[in-house]
Amino acid sequence: MAQIPDHPHRYALTNELHARPFPTLKAPGQAVFLAIKREHHAAARDKADDLAHLRALLDRYGAPHPQPGATHYSGEIGAHRLKWESHTEFVTYTVFMEGAAERAFDPVQFDVFPAEWLAAAPGVRMTSALLHVVEEADPAAIRAQLDRWFVGESLAVSQVLDAAAVIAGDFRIDPAGHMRFAVFLAPGTGPQRTGRIVQRLCEIETYKTMAMLGFRRVREMQPELGALDRRLTELVTGLDASEAMPETSLHRLMEISAEGERLSARSNFRFGATGAYEAIVNQRIEVLRETRVEGHQTFGEFMMRRFDPAMRTVTSTRRQILSLAKRAQRASELLRTQVDVARAAQNQALLASMDRRADMALRLQQTVEGLSVVAISYYAVNLLAYALAPLAKGVGIEKGLLTAGLVPVVVLAVWWVVRRIRKAMH
Repeated sequence: MAQIPDHPHRYALTNELHARPFPTLKAPGQAVFLAIKREHHAAARDKADDLAHLRALLDRYGAPHPQPGATHYSGEIGAHRLKWESHTEFVTYTVFMEGAAERAFDPVQFDVFPAEWLAAAPGVRMTSALLHVVEEADPAAIRAQLDRWFVGESLAVSQVLDAAAVIAGDFRIDPAGHMRFAVFLAPGTGPQRTGRIVQRLCEIETYKTMAMLGFRRVREMQPELGALDRRLTELVTGLDASEAMPETSLHRLMEISAEGERLSARSNFRFGATGAYEAIVNQRIEVLRETRVEGHQTFGEFMMRRFDPAMRTVTSTRRQILSLAKRAQRASELLRTQVDVARAAQNQALLASMDRRADMALRLQQTVEGLSVVAISYYAVNLLAYALAPLAKGVGIEKGLLTAGLVPVVVLAVWWVVRRIRKAMH
């Protein structure tokens, strides 16, 4: 039976959907999370450096290496399990630790990443988090632990996945430099579901932080963008001034447009990435299927109050840049119209001046023609007088009388010939 050939990437594309399964974690347990990003031009970084850094960590634990060019890895490092992922702008390390901890959110847990290895990272820490997972269903016990671990003013608490767990976090950096998230599992919650909850909490924190880079970029751009907006407004307001020169205004407008394009080019990728990260944050919260716990704000409400305003500012700034470009384009069209009108007026004046000069040239030409008739007639009469003088003498006509008789005939003849030549030329 004949077989249709497969696309060369068919299996790779299909396997990609199954290459990043959710981790598993039994309660009690902990997770240590780290996201590393190159400070500048992260999307264009050499990802071989990230793999080399991962291999350096694995070598410390005697763990096997990932495949060349890998974008994800899962394996044992000592008594723990590591999950590593490479993303467009950053890489993440998540270490899952099973067993009860001596105390919740112990900074010592982060020592799973050696200090020398952290110092050699090809980038900077974007975020890090400690996640504490316990099996607890007593609301009073949960409330007591929340009061002890988190700042109440910003605490977000939710019951998720159809009462499978209660998650909590205040999105603040603790004295050790880490975020804190707690997961209180209901009895019977399996390790796979627990792993999904932990994974989603890490993703919410990571993508929230990455999205806030767009807000930071907006803060940096606002003074320059505001100055450009004022310059454009002043230029457009002065377009109707009679003393303004359209060419000068057009040159200034081109400078404003060029600066606006530079702003847009510098921010376009960051704004696009911010929109994508925001969508991921909202999607990860949505799939948790939150319900309220004892009047606390949910993760979704926290984002609505603290995160969404920053994202709306980014969206507003992006629209402001687009509006600036459109306003500059409309002003450019208006200025070009003014320039065209001014040039048309100049051309009209030039044509009128050319008409006057042409009229003067025509009059001069007619004058010259009259003078040329006289001059040609003078020479023609003399020539004819010399030619006819012997004949005139034979018949008894004096030379003076002969010359006088030739003058009107020759003048009329020359005038007629010049007129015919002029008509033939026109």
